[in-house]
Amino acid sequence: MTRRPGRPTRWWAHLKKWVDPFVVAILLALVVGIVVPIPDGVRGTLDVVADVAVALLFLLYGARLPTREILRSLTNWKLQGALLVATFVVFPLVGLGLSAVVGPLVGQSIAIGLLCVSLLPSTVNSAVAFTSVARGDVAGAICGATLSNVVGLVATPLLVIGLLGGVAAQDGAAVGVGGIEKVLLQLLVPLVVGQLLQPWVGDLVRRHKGVTQAVDRGTILLIVLTAISGATAEGIWDDMTVWAVLVIVGSAVVLLAVMLAITWWGGRALRLPRDQNITFLLIGSMKSLATGLPMASALLPAATLGAVVVPLVVFHQIQLVVCSVLARRLGHEPEPAAARS
Repeated sequence: MTRRPGRPTRWWAHLKKWVDPFVVAILLALVVGIVVPIPDGVRGTLDVVADVAVALLFLLYGARLPTREILRSLTNWKLQGALLVATFVVFPLVGLGLSAVVGPLVGQSIAIGLLCVSLLPSTVNSAVAFTSVARGDVAGAICGATLSNVVGLVATPLLVIGLLGGVAAQDGAAVGVGGIEKVLLQLLVPLVVGQLLQPWVGDLVRRHKGVTQAVDRGTILLIVLTAISGATAEGIWDDMTVWAVLVIVGSAVVLLAVMLAITWWGGRALRLPRDQNITFLLIGSMKSLATGLPMASALLPAATLGAVVVPLVVFHQIQLVVCSVLARRLGHEPEPAAARS
């Protein structure tokens, strides 16, 4: 008698592990941006609001993050070095090869989007949470994800210019020094200001995590809506077919699978302890939607940004599902005897 009322609750709790309300909101923003025509004036206002929201978001990131965590990131050179190489060298090379294959199949815009995904920093919150579930090195995950995003403020714009510049030029997109200037002003300056304020406001920001999360998610939804509506106005969806969508999903699966294999076996080749190998696997194979979209919006014009948003959202959702399954499975595996001793 007492079990019957609990069944729907357990079923809903199980469903929530697979259906993230935030991802549903992102998909809804995608649909609105495609289906609902937004006037140019309204889109211009939304662009300004999105830029302000991005600056506010990175100000909060800087205020929330203790400076000692940034300094602590540099202590484990083997793990942190491996994570940076995986994120900003191996990942872009895999993305470059994949985009070369995809381009002739579905067009250069989608290829640019897939390549851009591979140039972004690692995600923070979800990767650290998965590392904890998998019984990995959580401290190393926090430091690695933090360092990835700090280095990414410089590395990602340089990679975009170096790898995307020539490709984007064929598609009529302007990627150059102006993009770096916008990243510096919109992302790095607020982050530095937040770090300067951190000794006074850091505890307050960390106590009210909901504020940062609300700005974080609101900013992403704004960027998705403005990017997709801008792409719709540019007519980028006129040539989007079911075949193109299938190629995007398939490419995202391949990209993630290759990086999961490289990071797992690469960590073993480096003889990382099991907990650090798990950290390398999860941090090194995931890409940030929260940081990636603001960076892409600062670096790329509207027409190209729309083509980047779809592969990034698809990859983000796939990585959440796959890595959550991996984390639970690794977390239930018995530890080796050497790790327990």
